[in-house]
Amino acid sequence: MSVHSPHRPTQALMPNWPMMPDWSDLVARFESMPPWTSVEGHMIRVEEHLDADRYTVRAELPGVDPAKDVDISVREGQLTIKAERAEKKEEGTRSEFRYGNFYRSMLLPTGADEDAIDATYGDGILTVSIPLAASSSQERHVEVKKMSRK
Repeated sequence: MSVHSPHRPTQALMPNWPMMPDWSDLVARFESMPPWTSVEGHMIRVEEHLDADRYTVRAELPGVDPAKDVDISVREGQLTIKAERAEKKEEGTRSEFRYGNFYRSMLLPTGADEDAIDATYGDGILTVSIPLAASSSQERHVEVKKMSRK
């Protein structure tokens, strides 16, 4: 079994190449962001969970009103979550909270039913749940029928 990255030559194979980190996964995620997504603002932290029949994303969004401040959209297999939290300025206070625009965009898995997306919000967590259609790539056994002779 090889432990070398399939994305770039290794130091052993190419001794004159400087040792550089493999950024291919990070670059692929950045390149998958659609052009209509603004990179201004803060990245929403998420948890993703993929079951056989459902893809679930939990997004950390404390202090927002989901009815007014959150926008969830799907376009060409891409889920985008945008939110905004307005800062309340008060004299004599200090805050380390983040305010402004928040966003996150991610590719949906194969078979995601974009018309049946469900979203809920509670305790500062936005949960987006997307059912997955049965994939045709799953193994299926076909019965062989015996033909009768006439």
